[in-house]
Amino acid sequence: MARSSAHVSYAAPTVPMAIIMTVLCLFLANNVTHARTPATYIVGDEYGWDAIILMDTWAKGKTFYAGDILEFKYDLYSSNVMVVNRTGYETCIPNENAEEHRTGDDRIQLPYGLSYYIGTADAADCSAGLKMAIKAN
Repeated sequence: MARSSAHVSYAAPTVPMAIIMTVLCLFLANNVTHARTPATYIVGDEYGWDAIILMDTWAKGKTFYAGDILEFKYDLYSSNVMVVNRTGYETCIPNENAEEHRTGDDRIQLPYGLSYYIGTADAADCSAGLKMAIKAN
């Protein structure tokens, strides 16, 4: 019986696979190492940290990222900035161990993924809207 010497060869599509892998690696690298310079936001813009505007309204529509800086400008003799927990934010009563800032020009850098609740020690100002809840992406 004669043996068949037919040889079937299969060449893997190396070029298309290489392109797919390169595109995939670039996509993943961009999403993992997306570098941007941290933005600095003056909270309240030209009004500063003041009950004249609702701070949650000021923050609405803005996307904050880890590393971004919130700068609070206010009259240090009549106000302050308090980083509180959610209950402190909702009730306008600073929680125990709340972080108080009172220089009149405070800068808070946002870490990744944390929700920040910011208010003031003055319950009347807080209830009037001098508070905000934000999250850094």
